[in-house]
Amino acid sequence: MSPRPAPDLALRRDQITRAARSIAEAEGWEAVTMRRLASEIGVTQPVIYSAFAGGRQALIDAVALGGFDAIATALEDVPAEPLARMQAYLDFAAAQPHVYAAMFSMPSGLEFGTGTGPDALERAFAAIRAAFPGPDDTDAEVAWATVHGLATLEISGRLPATRSRARLDHAHRALARGQDRAAVPTSSRSRDDLRVAD
Repeated sequence: MSPRPAPDLALRRDQITRAARSIAEAEGWEAVTMRRLASEIGVTQPVIYSAFAGGRQALIDAVALGGFDAIATALEDVPAEPLARMQAYLDFAAAQPHVYAAMFSMPSGLEFGTGTGPDALERAFAAIRAAFPGPDDTDAEVAWATVHGLATLEISGRLPATRSRARLDHAHRALARGQDRAAVPTSSRSRDDLRVAD
């Protein structure tokens, strides 16, 4: 009987990443260990390390990349309207809080804010930008920061879930006012402000 062929490395990495994501969402990141993953998948720990030479950090980064891809898809699946994209973002974070933590809260070996970040992150930002267009990326960056803040505070339990929609509506109105205001030339805005003050 010939030995079983070794699985493709990409398939093995995907299998391990899915297992890590599943354990993290069910029990939290503290439950995700190389030993636990090896046991879940039915391999030895060296197999896990051969797939993720960077150890646990490389594995968390792989889960984060998968999360960026998933959030990009979730955003693209709704109309490119601010409220729809903001709601999709919050829904993703609420449904997968531990993946979201890997994406944004946990230490990361990924590069952010350089313009050369992971393709999945660039795709997610492009989906935000489509809903918040502007002469540069400032509107989209502020929108992302706003919805990220809401998501982080809600999934951590620091803001009550019962007012999630009210907060989202308020944030949407504030961002829309900011976009409208930014579209008015400064000289016109000053005159308008003076008229209101009269």
